[in-house]
Amino acid sequence: MAFTGFSDGKRSFFRKLAKNQTREWFAAHKDEYVEGWQRPMEALLADVRAKVDDDFPYCDLAEPKVFRIHRDTRFAKDKTPYKTYVAGMIMARGRGGSNVTEVPAALYVGVGVGDDDLTAHGQYAMAPAQLQRFRAALLDDARGAELAKLTKALEKAGFRLGAAETLKKVPRGVDPDHPRAELLRHKGLVAMGPAIPDELLTSPKLVDHLAKQTRKAAALVSWLVEVTAV
Repeated sequence: MAFTGFSDGKRSFFRKLAKNQTREWFAAHKDEYVEGWQRPMEALLADVRAKVDDDFPYCDLAEPKVFRIHRDTRFAKDKTPYKTYVAGMIMARGRGGSNVTEVPAALYVGVGVGDDDLTAHGQYAMAPAQLQRFRAALLDDARGAELAKLTKALEKAGFRLGAAETLKKVPRGVDPDHPRAELLRHKGLVAMGPAIPDELLTSPKLVDHLAKQTRKAAALVSWLVEVTAV
């Protein structure tokens, strides 16, 4: 199925879901979610993956994954059972496979209400061994300078850098005045893209828009794959 756009440009389903966080309501409206959001997201990611695969010559792009709408409430203060957004990603792995479960995303897309409408590229969080390799690469003059150049170009293009956790200070033993001190404080690294224009949500043009954005971040993702996911 080719992506033709999300039919609910105003995100009405998620606004109603936010007010009706019950299993009974969701069961009665599940088809609305599946047909209006889940399946279009599957098609969107599949179409983007096909367009950008050649831009990742040293990576294998996994089959797209759409996340469950059910929230994991075990350790959360908010016990509402459903997310008010749909989200999915295309993961990137080094050629030859890897047993690592935490790998960079060529593209993450979340569309919904609140703060959950976003796109991102990279690795939001890293396992301890990956973080160790990430920091070692940053401290290497050549590899570190390469990443600094990539992230600077992405910021100029309107991307924002982030991570699941960012330290207040550089890691122990690192010079606080290190030229890449800011990056060394990150315990992951993603480049979050500019907001998706509302008019593209209901249009097949969203595929080309996200493909163009993903190509801009491809070098960053490939760098992370080589350093953390092999």
